[in-house]
Amino acid sequence: MAESPAPAGRNSAPGRVFRRFAASSGGLLLVLLIALAVMTLLALLLSSDPGRTLTFFFLGPLRNTYYFGNMLNSAIPLIFGGLGVSIAMLGGNFNLGGEGQVYTGAFVTTITALALSPLARPGLPGIPAAILALGAGAFLSGSMAGLSAFLKVKWRTNELITSFLLSNAMILIVNYCVTGPFLDLDTNLQSTRKVAPAFRLPLILPPSNLSAALFFALIMVVLVRIFLFKTRAGYEIRLCGLNDMFAKYGGINTGWNAVLSMFLSGALYGLGGGMAIFGTYYGTIKEFSSGMGWNGLAVALIARSSPGGVIPAAIFFAWIGSGVRMAMQFSDVTIELASIVQSVVFFLVTSRTIQGLFRKEKAL
Repeated sequence: MAESPAPAGRNSAPGRVFRRFAASSGGLLLVLLIALAVMTLLALLLSSDPGRTLTFFFLGPLRNTYYFGNMLNSAIPLIFGGLGVSIAMLGGNFNLGGEGQVYTGAFVTTITALALSPLARPGLPGIPAAILALGAGAFLSGSMAGLSAFLKVKWRTNELITSFLLSNAMILIVNYCVTGPFLDLDTNLQSTRKVAPAFRLPLILPPSNLSAALFFALIMVVLVRIFLFKTRAGYEIRLCGLNDMFAKYGGINTGWNAVLSMFLSGALYGLGGGMAIFGTYYGTIKEFSSGMGWNGLAVALIARSSPGGVIPAAIFFAWIGSGVRMAMQFSDVTIELASIVQSVVFFLVTSRTIQGLFRKEKAL
């Protein structure tokens, strides 16, 4: 006797897509709820006025356009970093050099823009110079990550270790350059000179620091998704990440794709650093990007390496940082509270137990 067909809503393609989305969203929602519960518990334990602390934490970033715009602005480099880590992870690699890559990209973008300042003018004539400066920063940062992948392919070194060590070395080199030969003697900050106005992106939500870099970040999300899921190169990167042995037997150059995915990962980190220069800082301040690399990694983990998921994950992380800063400013907690909550998020998104609570492999 033939089996009766399963209900259309259960085994149909739309049903499978919905269950995948529900599983992913359910796990993500659980992570966020636990992280916010930890924040609430810490406020109750550490603050003499927990009600005021929690009010500023949850609602402070939404109080007015200044705080809201600054929160969104702090999410921009996290979007670029999250996209970069996502490409590396989908390609079967892991990029731990984000801290140095975003910092190096910002510095190279700055000094290239300073060198091109005589050629740049406000408006269209300045666009090619700005693109060249951003490209230079992205290329060097991408080369840093690509080198780690090349060493992995050539001598089987661990890309986690090499990307991390190279990142730390570059941070020291950039610090020397910022505080030495490129130091701006006309300011009290340990910073390079400011880039010319022709390189600066317009503000879109004054009086906050939110700039047009937000639009570039959103466009990059679309471009990365198209690249990964609509092009042959993106398909090969994802196939190598899923099963490099199968990809190799299929005639795909797995070594090249490993280098390419890591190069693109570092380039996106560097591009995020360059956008931070053109949109917010206008010059490289010593270690201004501290934490952007690690937070970009957390964003990618929360988003499960999905380009579309990077946007809400980056906003969530930016909200945590902004909320804690406001709670610190208007109540009696310290900035270390943000580090604790972010550490909890790191732990949860990498926990196999949490990941499996909403995942039914057989059904999916």
